[in-house]
Amino acid sequence: MKKLGMFILAVGMVLQLNAQNTKTQNIIIVTLDGFRWEELYHGADSALINSKFNSDKEGITKKFWAPTAQERRKLLLPFFWNVIAEKGQLYGDRDLGNKDEVANPYHFSYPGYNEILTGFPDVRMNTNDPIPNPNINILEYLNKQKGFENKVAVFTSWQIFPAILNVKRSGLPVNSGYTNFDDPKASERLKYLNEIQHKVPEMLGPDERLDFLTYEFSKEYIKQYKPRVLYMGFDETDDLAHDGNYKFYLQSANKEDGFLGELWQYLQTDPQYKDKTTLIITCDHGRGDVPLENWRDHGTSTPHSEQTWFAVIGPDTPPTGVIKTPTTTYHKQLAQTIAQLLGFDFKAAAGHEVGDAVTSVTGK
Repeated sequence: MKKLGMFILAVGMVLQLNAQNTKTQNIIIVTLDGFRWEELYHGADSALINSKFNSDKEGITKKFWAPTAQERRKLLLPFFWNVIAEKGQLYGDRDLGNKDEVANPYHFSYPGYNEILTGFPDVRMNTNDPIPNPNINILEYLNKQKGFENKVAVFTSWQIFPAILNVKRSGLPVNSGYTNFDDPKASERLKYLNEIQHKVPEMLGPDERLDFLTYEFSKEYIKQYKPRVLYMGFDETDDLAHDGNYKFYLQSANKEDGFLGELWQYLQTDPQYKDKTTLIITCDHGRGDVPLENWRDHGTSTPHSEQTWFAVIGPDTPPTGVIKTPTTTYHKQLAQTIAQLLGFDFKAAAGHEVGDAVTSVTGK
């Protein structure tokens, strides 16, 4: 027993030492559901602008078109390309030989989020139905670590996240879909958002809240509750692509880029977050590319929908910009990457391994 006690103490000391060696004290994770790497790195697609999937050729051309991919992507995603590309890292530019992919074989949402958040592709997670996830996720793991108790929160547009994160087991506070934020201590702004979200048309259906509401809830929660870990899940890019609406797909991505820029600016003004926070942005799956109609779809039967991307900016991540090395990263690596940025080693339940951290992100 004495040896076991000394071993546990030693492990604790190592974890504490690791935490002291990282500058990151807070993590913000954001997903843009089904947003393609093609638009991230190329900007607006001329074939889609001029196709039946765009109802406003003149307007979209004026707003998002430029002669080069470098110009177009800055027009579409200025925060990514003026800030993250200069001070952070971007993965998945396949034109340069750098690949980012999901490791799960399904290439749709629930399996994708399971992989990101639990660190492995579970073949049992092969549905979008609200089945409680049996796998331990990185958010509930962090919520149990010293200094992080009750400092982890989740806001998502898609209503299935309480099942993906298994709230009955994990105990995580997850606000999804058109669910009200329920806390008597909530600010007047949060109470107002509860009210206003039910007055907004359910444009994406009853299970998907508009992303601006998810962002406003997240932003106000950060301001009042000061979480150390927050996950924010946007949904519109996937829904609008499925609808075949390229105009709104682009506009939604552009709007969400603006949300991220505004949030990052706020984080740099708050003493708890300034120079102590890492922002990780990614997607749950890719989309098809050829034939043109395939951009609407994804899944096992849609070629190239395993192709994804991620971006990161924070005090421990070298400002490398676009990663040009001919390597492949997988989304199963993100959970451990998040853990190590905070000085922890994420161990899941027996029966599976967690993907290794992306060392070029952690600087180790």
